[in-house]
Amino acid sequence: MSESSLRDRIERYYATVPLLFADAEEFGTLRLFVRKAPGAPYYGGPSHARPASTSSVTASVADIALVRARQRELGVPEAFEWLAEVTPALRGRIEEEGLPVAERPLMVLDAHRPLPAPPLPAGVTIRAVDADDPALPAVLALPGLAFAAEGTSMGEAGPAELAAAAEKLVADGTPATIRPSLRAGHKRLIAAFAPDGTPLAAGHYHAADGTTEIGGIGTLPTARRQGLGAAVMAVAAMHARDHGVRTVFLAYAQETVARIYARLGFRAAGTTLLIANQPARGQ
Repeated sequence: MSESSLRDRIERYYATVPLLFADAEEFGTLRLFVRKAPGAPYYGGPSHARPASTSSVTASVADIALVRARQRELGVPEAFEWLAEVTPALRGRIEEEGLPVAERPLMVLDAHRPLPAPPLPAGVTIRAVDADDPALPAVLALPGLAFAAEGTSMGEAGPAELAAAAEKLVADGTPATIRPSLRAGHKRLIAAFAPDGTPLAAGHYHAADGTTEIGGIGTLPTARRQGLGAAVMAVAAMHARDHGVRTVFLAYAQETVARIYARLGFRAAGTTLLIANQPARGQ
């Protein structure tokens, strides 16, 4: 696949997959995704905006102002996201409006690159987690603990903290909002489990038109340094391929993580730009 073709596939993915979970509102050259129901899961972050088309036309100051006003009306963060290579001038326009921009490099797995079964510690298993899996609340809670302790070094949060976090999610109804998208096949969860059933690492993907981004890969801090994140990534990619996905890509924030994914066969594929510190996509 050529670089331009790959970029087109990723651009189409970013433009269409949020529509599985959100409605689109047009503001000139920008499109704002708005969740269909309060609390419902969707892809693309909380009401984020992106270019409305794949053209290189840069949004005007007025378009950006209208989107930001609508986001404030909705009570959501001012979130924007776009491909640097497709709409490069948008960065300057966004920064002129006082919004800091961060880079998230992309990596893609070559379509014919084989993925060997990842080695796992004794007793650890990896499987897909469906809507009725008793482990669902803990799997959903795991990324929060993982990303709160950034990096790949061992941390303090372990099974006890995970159980407490899972209880909080059950209390606020989060698993119930996720189950419909799992049942519909829009969202896929993959997790590694200890012999006693405790989730140790997890990730997810949302597929659309033969393309997917794998995200949310996180390892319980006390279970790090065992290759579990890489193993979950590899199994998620294989699971996606088994379900008809041809293009698998990801975004990363740390070079240490990029090196891990490079060993699995991922290569550089462009850059996503987004507002610094905006909430993560695909939750």
